[in-house]
Amino acid sequence: MKLGLRIFGIYLVIFLLCFSYPIGWVLDNMRTRYLEGVEDPLVDQANILAEIVGRQMAAGQFDAEAFQQYFQAVYDRKLETRIYHLAKERVDLRVYLTDLKGRVVFDSLYPQNVGADYSQWRDVALTLQGRYGSRTSLDDPRDPTSSVLHVAAPVFVKGELAGVLTVAKPTTNINRFIRATKPKFLGVTAAAAAVAIVLSYLAALWLARPIRRLTAYAEAIRAGRRSDFPLLDRTEIGDLGQALRKMQEALEGKDYVEQYVQKLTHEVKSPLSAIRGAAELLGEEMPPENRRRFLANIRTEAGRIQTIVDRMLELADLEFKKQLNHRQRVNVAALVKTVIESKHPLLAAKQMNMRTEIAPHLELQGDPFLLHQALANLVQNAIDFTPDQGNIMVNAEETADDQIAIVVDDDGAPIPAYALEKIFDKFYSLQRPDSGRKSTGLGLNLVKEVAELHRGSIRIENILPRGVRATLTLSKGVPIT
Repeated sequence: MKLGLRIFGIYLVIFLLCFSYPIGWVLDNMRTRYLEGVEDPLVDQANILAEIVGRQMAAGQFDAEAFQQYFQAVYDRKLETRIYHLAKERVDLRVYLTDLKGRVVFDSLYPQNVGADYSQWRDVALTLQGRYGSRTSLDDPRDPTSSVLHVAAPVFVKGELAGVLTVAKPTTNINRFIRATKPKFLGVTAAAAAVAIVLSYLAALWLARPIRRLTAYAEAIRAGRRSDFPLLDRTEIGDLGQALRKMQEALEGKDYVEQYVQKLTHEVKSPLSAIRGAAELLGEEMPPENRRRFLANIRTEAGRIQTIVDRMLELADLEFKKQLNHRQRVNVAALVKTVIESKHPLLAAKQMNMRTEIAPHLELQGDPFLLHQALANLVQNAIDFTPDQGNIMVNAEETADDQIAIVVDDDGAPIPAYALEKIFDKFYSLQRPDSGRKSTGLGLNLVKEVAELHRGSIRIENILPRGVRATLTLSKGVPIT
């Protein structure tokens, strides 16, 4: 399982463990919380009414029939009250009064209950004992939603307990509130859970992003592609990335030295053998003409060794560059003009026709020195493999993916199929048609390194009916990190 998905899964498990119980608890206790909200004002109402009745009794003015008429008038009222989403049409409060023995003295809703014994009801019994009395009973035993909340208060006459007054409120409206609130609560909870899941997933992706960048960098290095070291955070992942980078540089340096020592030894062996042979022959008596020829061979082979060493140093410097250290705006037309001017003596000597087609405004961001070296190598190859009085064409254009392609065409002999796959290998070279000699085989490899530093590529291909095309593709803007 990927790290991002694993982090997301952990977030999800934590979310379920931390919130499943509270959400369930709220749903299970929602009715209780509503009852608590209703019971509190009932306590106030019961005590207010109990004080009024107690004072009337003390003054000998309490009249049960008159009290009954008051409540009947209230019940007969037609209400048009909307409490948020609840429409209230009538008063549903019930009040009954019992004496010290628990017998009903007054009942606002059921006057026929006067004289009934309520001494066993919890609200009456507890209040007569001097405790808080309340109860919840079903109005219809067959209907679990018909519960009625009863709250009692003691009635005092001249400081003495004279009875109990109970206020009763059906929970029908509470059930409506719950039915209306539960879907909303579940909807809000589901929305919050969805947002939490999405944010958890995004957070997991964000946390795993440095790992993905580091993995992509490692894959690029393994595949031999040039890649900038990714931007990492300052956590342990960043420390890990820096450690891996140092390890990679150490391993690359070791392999680099081993490979270059082997290749340099192989390439230098031939000219050294030629120099050694010529030097041994020079120790013998020979005609001056032969002596001059052997000395010329020594100078030629020594120059070849010097060229190989210089090219190797240039290439080594390029291969160890992770990004461009110097960058400026480069006009492509001016770059091509400078390269052609540097090759003018060779072009004149072979009487070649050089043509260019480049828009004057075409520009890119890059290292002008490295770009000059790369293009000079391509033009030099075109000159070497094009016969006398041949044609070379250099053009440049902007591509659809915001890059610039510089194309060098010549009408020399096509490259053999077996050589096309090796042409960018170090020290691989084909014989020049005019001299039969090979170059160092490092020029095109240098061009490849320059192209990759400019986030581009180099492609060599044969064109019909005769000739070779080199396409150097470069990014218009190369960031420096």
